Amino acid sequence: MQLIRNATILVDVGDTTFLVDPMFTPQGEMPTVTDNPAVPEFLTTANQKRNPLVPLPDVSLSYDAVVVTHRHPDHWDEAAREELDADVPLFCQPEEAEAFTDEGFADVRPVDDETSFDGVTIYRTPGQHGHGELAEGMGPVSGFVFEGDETVYVAGDTIWYEPVEEILDQFEPDMVVLNGGKAQFEQGEPITMGVEDISAVREATDATVVVVHMEAINHCLLSREELRAETEDVHVPEDGEQISL
Repeated sequence: MQLIRNATILVDVGDTTFLVDPMFTPQGEMPTVTDNPAVPEFLTTANQKRNPLVPLPDVSLSYDAVVVTHRHPDHWDEAAREELDADVPLFCQPEEAEAFTDEGFADVRPVDDETSFDGVTIYRTPGQHGHGELAEGMGPVSGFVFEGDETVYVAGDTIWYEPVEEILDQFEPDMVVLNGGKAQFEQGEPITMGVEDISAVREATDATVVVVHMEAINHCLLSREELRAETEDVHVPEDGEQISL
């Protein structure tokens, strides 16, 4: 896999490349997360920095299909809508398929449970984007497992909870990609994985564990340096970096 920025990654399975959660907005041209309509009005953040916090790296984007775990603006933005070809195969949650069609995409493929593409079986997996009532307001969210010559589990925006462990047991992936950053508002508990969540995944699998979703959005408070210092045998790539099995 190759990290582009935040949760935007390229995943290679065999000869097929998936672009996951494209966010192409230039640095500083999106508002703070609490100004986005997807975020409940009562939530506030520790800082009001404009997003994304960092620029896109200078990398070449070549892919066969697009996968969107959910439509929060740091996973799917206006710049991606404008840049992607309207006929690109686009896999998504069933609840969000109509929104992509309304935006003009002609080959939207909602994944109920599983589907296939170019020799790769794609499974949609559950996610819990936080804790309690806050998680209910942030959903629905999904992860995806890509099964071909290798098996890659992209967990999406979720915390560590029982269904994540069940997916690890069921698919025994070769690589697991986690959304870290310990994204948090001033109200409630974190809504993405922090050190404890990532350590729990590390203990539950023999897979190569890669953590993305770091240092790009203003409510992601856990830094790469802190995560590397507090975990072992976990890959924390820089923007543009590739991690191979």
